[in-house]
Formats: sequence, structure tokens, C-alpha cells
Amino acid sequence: MAAIKILLVEDNPGDMRLLREILKDAPAARFEWHEAGRLQEAVAALAHGHFDVVLLDLSLPDSRGLDSLIALKPFAAALPIVVLTGFDDETLATGAMQLGAQDYLVKGQVTGSLLVRSIRYAIERQRAEQKIHEQAALLDVATDAILLRNLNNRIIFWNKGAEHLYGWSAVEASGQTAADLLYGHWAGADDARLAAEEVFATVVVRGEWQGELTKFTRSGKKLITQSRWTLVRDEQGRPKSILTVDTDITEKNQLEAKFLRAQRLESLGTLAGGIAHDLNNILTPIVAAAQLLPLRLTDLDQQDLRLLRMLEENSRRGSHLVTQILSFARGMEGRRTILQIRHLLGEVGQIVRQTFPKSIEIRIDASEQDLWTIQADATQMYQVLMNLCVNARDAMPAGGVLTLTARNLIVDEHYARLIPDAVAGAYVVVAVGDTGTGITPEIVEKIFEPFFTTKELGKGTGLGLSTVLGIVKHHGGFVGVYSEPGRGTEFRVHLPAAAGSAVEPEAQAELPEGCGELVLVVDDEVAILEVIRTALESHNYRVVGACNGLEAIAAVSRHRGAVRAVLMDMMMPAMDGPAAIFALQDIDPYLPVVAMSGIAHAERPRAHHPALRAFLTKPFTLPELLLALHAAIHGRSAA
Repeated sequence: MAAIKILLVEDNPGDMRLLREILKDAPAARFEWHEAGRLQEAVAALAHGHFDVVLLDLSLPDSRGLDSLIALKPFAAALPIVVLTGFDDETLATGAMQLGAQDYLVKGQVTGSLLVRSIRYAIERQRAEQKIHEQAALLDVATDAILLRNLNNRIIFWNKGAEHLYGWSAVEASGQTAADLLYGHWAGADDARLAAEEVFATVVVRGEWQGELTKFTRSGKKLITQSRWTLVRDEQGRPKSILTVDTDITEKNQLEAKFLRAQRLESLGTLAGGIAHDLNNILTPIVAAAQLLPLRLTDLDQQDLRLLRMLEENSRRGSHLVTQILSFARGMEGRRTILQIRHLLGEVGQIVRQTFPKSIEIRIDASEQDLWTIQADATQMYQVLMNLCVNARDAMPAGGVLTLTARNLIVDEHYARLIPDAVAGAYVVVAVGDTGTGITPEIVEKIFEPFFTTKELGKGTGLGLSTVLGIVKHHGGFVGVYSEPGRGTEFRVHLPAAAGSAVEPEAQAELPEGCGELVLVVDDEVAILEVIRTALESHNYRVVGACNGLEAIAAVSRHRGAVRAVLMDMMMPAMDGPAAIFALQDIDPYLPVVAMSGIAHAERPRAHHPALRAFLTKPFTLPELLLALHAAIHGRSAA
């Protein structure tokens, strides 16, 4: 058997002689010696000779303590180092092992068999680790992060995949604890660090583990990894290190989450479509009754009229809630007109002053001269502002200041590059600010995600800001968020300016009256049927009712030639609206039809027919009803 070549770094001649005597008497071992009394001599010897192991005393004339090990390690990177010193210090021993020493022996406690065993084990461990390094080098081409850590959780191998994934070079990672590298002090890392510590303990006991773990890159980016841990043992079966293979599945999880959200949105769209018809059928007679009562009860005072207007406004607001879900889940297209945002801010301001707690002060500033107009759907803009105002209210449970402002802004190319989704051009900026709790940076990144909410269960759906962002983007704009925890939040909605002058609120036009024409009203909701009957009879029409398509056919047959127009609901039992329209045309080809539905975007294509003159979305106003019916009877299309 070839002799084991030892480099003894020791300046005490007596200790040198003692070690030689101990090893000379050791059984079944042959050794060759080279002695160095100073650190510089040891470095020179390593540069010119070949050795199997280094015995290092930490007290040298030109270096002391762990500094001796640190200085020697780069020149003996491939060699096992056994520290042999007179200091029986547990802290010093632990530090030496963490810095790469294979063993730590105390002079005066060393026997020949102990020293030989320590030398042999040190050489075997070093060769085993070197073999792992050589094998792992072949895996540097892999995209997975492969790392080897000792049982003190310090990195002893770090492949190219780990460098690319986590941002630390192999040189920087070597000797560092995995916890410091992969979790650091980033926000939210404490729970992930505890999970990794539990996995470490599990692997030591069971030998392996696999599953998902959260880790962080050098820059603080949060990653989700599919991690596989294996306990590596030496030839005697003793645990010596842990091999970990990490696959980045962050993007995969995000895609899966988006897919699940898409499924939820699809289910939401189906649900919304199902309830929209019934809910709007409930709201339609309420709106119509609130409009008819002032016409029929002429002795109402101003307070009664105000209550009726409030009833009408809130009924229509309930319908807008359905519209909001439909527009978010199904991409419902609204009707755009030229709007002056100043008028909308005034309306929203009036509502929040009446409904928000008195502890919240409302401030509105849209006084900028020549404030530009926008081309937008008024209902959707109302949804945007109300959603932001409600969020601001919820952020100020103890009261505060809610500010609504509007101003003109020219976005140049430089500014546009700094803001996601921004395009250079002219914008009207609507800001909704509060003095509430504020939002932390990690939460700001998530607030526009569908179904994300920080509110308690039952107090928020997580759709409000998603709807805001969807509507604003659909209008060609973008949203900025500016927040500081404890000092409030401001949302800035940028909407492209439209060419043209400000549009003032239209004066109420005189409503057309009937001339005794007979109108067939078809709806399966009795309340809607009756309120429409009352409205039309109050404006000089005669009405015959039907609850479904079959009854409508019977009524037209019974009053052949007398029915001047049909108001037809699109969703009914027995025979729905589109089928009934086609059947009625066989009886009277020239009979005009006005379609009605609570789901306009879904029913309008189905109702396409030459006889169709208009389409009313429930709940509709009395003027809308009378204008559509008048246009239908007199041959003008209002669809």
C-alpha cells in the first residue's frame, strides 16, 4: 500500500517529534512527512509537492487562529485539512469545521489509532466530496439548480443552474448557509425559512423529501420550486451531506392560477347570465313605478318626490351591479359617448356625501379651466369611480378625507416608458385619494388580480379593482397607484382625451304621446307586465297582455290587424321571444316589434329580425320606453 503523504504545519519541535512517534507506532499505516514551521513555508510546499492530507496547528509565528485555516484553504482546496491544536475550544472547533476542515483534534488527547483514523476518514471524505463535485460538474449544463450542503447546512457545491436561478455565483455560495442564500431577510421569507428547516430535519431522519418550496433570489424575487432532497451517506452508511435539485415552477404555477381564475370567471359569467334576467325583471317594475307615481299622484310634496327619485336611482344601481359582473366576466361592450368628467364627479360626489359616514370629509376639485372631454361609457365610468370611492371609504374606518380631482395631462414618450400600459398622448386624469391605512408594496403588486382581497370573508369579492382596471384598459387608458402605509392611497385613472367640446347635461325632451294605438306587451313577469301597461295607458295607449310566446300568438290572432306594435321579452317559458317574433310575422308581416331583455349583449344577436325596431335593456326608463315604441309604430328604427 502506498504511503500517505502528510504536510505537517507546526512550529513546535517537541510537538513534531511527538506526532512522528505516535504515527510510527500506529498499526497498518505508512506515512511520509514534510514539515513546515510557518504558513508561508506551507504555501510553498503545497505549490511544489503532492500531499494526501494537511495537519495544521492554528498557532503559527506568521498566523494565528482560524486565520491560518482561511489563508491556507485556497492553496489546499483539493486536500483534506485536519486541525491539530492545543486549544480545546468548542466554538473554535465549530468554526474550523464550517470553514472546511475535515476534523479537529486536541493535542494531549490524541492517540496513534485516533490520529490514523482521523487522517484516513479525512482523506476518504475529501475524495468522496471530490467525486461528487466531478459528477455534479457534468450537471452544470442542466437548467435545474443542483446544490450540495453539509449537515451544518453550508453549501459545498453550487452548479451553474443554481447560479442562473438564484443569482449567486458558486464562489459566493461556497461555505455560506443555504438559509442565508435562499431566504435572506426579505419580507415574507420567515415562513418559507421555517418550512425549509422542517424539510431539512425530515431528510436527516427519513433520507429523502420532495415537494414545493418558496425561495428567494439574490435580488429578492420570490420563486416557487419543485424541490427534491436526498441524504448522501459515506461508505460506512453515515450521513454526510444533502443533495438538492430545484426546478423553477413559478411561471407554471402562475399559469395554472390564471387558468383556475379563468374557470372561475367563466363560472361567474354563467351565474351572472342566469341571475341577470330575473334580477332585472325584479328591478324593472320598481323603476317604472317610481317614474309613474309622480305622474299619477299630483299632490306629492318635495320630500315624497325625493324619496321616489332615490328609489329609482337605487333600483338602477342594482341593475348596474349585474352589469358590472357581466362586463368583467364576459367583456360586455358598453355604449360610448362624449363625456365631461366634471359632471360625473359631481354626481358621484353627491352620492358619497349622502351615503358615506359623516366622519369622512369629501373634497372635489374639477375646476381646471377647459377640462377635456373623454369618449367613454358613462355607466362604466360610474362603476370605476364608485369602486374606488368605496375602497377609499373602507380604508378609513375611523374617518378621514376622500378627495376626487380631475385635470388635463400630456403624457410624453419619456413618461410613457416609466408607466406600464401607458401611451404618449393627451389624457384626463381622475384621482381618487384617501388618508387611510395605505397599502404595503407587496400588496400593491396583487390588488388588481381577480378575486384578490384583503377584506374579511363576506366583505369583499376581489372583483372591484379588477373591474376598474379592465374598464380603463378597454377605454385605452391606464391606472397608477400611489400609496404609503399609514398615510393613505391615491388611484390615478388616466383616460384618453377626446376631441370636441364638453357635453352639458341634456334637457328633458317632451315625451311622445300615443293616439289610442293597441300595443301587445309580452312578458312572463306579471309585475313588469302591469307596470308597462300602466305606463302606456297613462300616455294614451291601449294595452293587451300576454305571459309567453304562445299567448302572444293567440292575442295577435284574436286582434288581427288591430295590434300596432309588440313589446316582447326575449326570455320566457313555453316559447321564447325570438321564436315568437318569427311566428308573429307569419300572421302579420308588417307588425313592428320592440325587444326587451335584462341581458342585452347576449339577446341582441338572437333577436335580429327585419321586424325588430328597438331593443330595450331592463330596467329601462319611461322616456326610453315611450321613445322606442313611438319610433317603432311610426316606422323609424331605434335599435
